[in-house]
Amino acid sequence: MEISKPEIKVNVQEEFFRKYLRVLKLARTPTREEYTKIAIVAAAGVLVVGLIGFFIYEMFIAVPL
Repeated sequence: MEISKPEIKVNVQEEFFRKYLRVLKLARTPTREEYTKIAIVAAAGVLVVGLIGFFIYEMFIAVPL
């Protein structure tokens, strides 16, 4: 006995665009304060990652293997 799969006819593109439009309706332009805070946090993250990489590099240079 073979079990047949149910036929589900869903237009994938239509569903994708419906979700996409829903997100666009909820989105808004950030205020200047929000943008400034995001930029500061991103810059701090780049600085921290760069400093960690620099210290690891210096440790490999200073400690001979």
